[in-house]
Amino acid sequence: MKKRVARLMALSMAAAMTVSLAACGGGDGGSSSDGGSKDGGSASGGEKEIIYWNIGTESPDKDVITKAVEKFNSETESGYTVTSIPTQNDTYKEKLVVAMSSGECPDMYSCWSGGPMFEYIDSGFGQPIDDLFNASDIKDKLMESAIGQATYNDKVYAVPYQNVSMSGIFYNKEMFDKYKLEEPKTLADLENICDTLKENDITPFALANSSKWTGSMYYMNLAARYGGLEPFQKAVAGEGKFTDECFIKAGEKVQEWVEAGYFPDGVNSLSEDDGQAKQLMYQETAGMLLCGSWYTGTFATDSEEFYEKIGWFPFPAIEESDADPSIMIGTVGDQFIVFNCEGEKLEAAFECAETHLDDEVIDFEVENGKIPPVIGIEDKLTDSITKEVVEAANNASEIQLWYDQYLPPAVATAHLDGLQEVFGLTKTPQEAQEAMQKAMDDYLADKAE
Repeated sequence: MKKRVARLMALSMAAAMTVSLAACGGGDGGSSSDGGSKDGGSASGGEKEIIYWNIGTESPDKDVITKAVEKFNSETESGYTVTSIPTQNDTYKEKLVVAMSSGECPDMYSCWSGGPMFEYIDSGFGQPIDDLFNASDIKDKLMESAIGQATYNDKVYAVPYQNVSMSGIFYNKEMFDKYKLEEPKTLADLENICDTLKENDITPFALANSSKWTGSMYYMNLAARYGGLEPFQKAVAGEGKFTDECFIKAGEKVQEWVEAGYFPDGVNSLSEDDGQAKQLMYQETAGMLLCGSWYTGTFATDSEEFYEKIGWFPFPAIEESDADPSIMIGTVGDQFIVFNCEGEKLEAAFECAETHLDDEVIDFEVENGKIPPVIGIEDKLTDSITKEVVEAANNASEIQLWYDQYLPPAVATAHLDGLQEVFGLTKTPQEAQEAMQKAMDDYLADKAE
């Protein structure tokens, strides 16, 4: 009991200190839909109502979830009805943790794989679904790597459904053509592009970093290109340190780019959830945007005409580094539905989760720029960028899950807080990494007790 309370307190403190998340999807708060969606509401549903929390507040995420929930509600013979309650991305984790800390939790909820999800499960707010999963068609439908990210301690706890999300750099093709720029092969090439854009009064990177996880995209890619994934894996296992040279170099490069003017003025005050990064792209005052591949759906939904201008490339190699440049940062699944109910209600909630992977819903996702984590999805793709993303994922020697998903919440918070100060030039990379390492040391010491 003491362990469970301690975990909940740690989660609550982490949520209070930062409301950043690892994946995009939020919007302007909860929204209603005909598919049984409402704002607020109690965390647990009535006898025949299943409460489903998620971050589908904006298209296309909202439309996908609404379609799946409507399909379940109209076709199920379980007698249950699912009510979807979407919440804006940057407040979602805090809302979820507060509900858990007060002893309440929705019947089913979407979240990201990794450290936070494992903490939810350890705190008693996730049920293993092996029997239901093994008897379901989705077992043979989902990518193996997606199932792996839904598994904890050799048990399946979640249904991945939303997206194969890889970080990469979106760019304005017309702008590149105008200034005779080509997709970079190396970091030096990328910096030459940035310098050319700066010379023409264009901000190289559209970045809104009040959410903190957006800046982490740059850092994670740089650290992986400098040192590969082994330093991160060793640091998490307690066999290495987050003060390793590759982490320090990544932070130093971020600050070098800040000082060179590669990011917008006031970058740490700009809001991703309010669309301030993408607006810089739409206004064509910025030439590139490094983020998750879910942005294909964002761009296409906002303006098909603008999306025609967009190209994409993976983060380039660093010439002096021996790290494998095929390594990608991302997730296979992006959103994972976890269950906090039992018996017939669990069976019905799982059925609703299965509906998210129905062929009709998958086709709808693809039409809206998503890449559902199912086998053979590349055969359904017609969009050139999504094809490139899947190709990069398939060719990657390894895929590193986003730091703030993979790491324990307190360590993720230390990473995001420290890195934001690195972007703000108020903390050195060494100071930021020492704080992150201390959080890791404290976590490992607590875990060993």
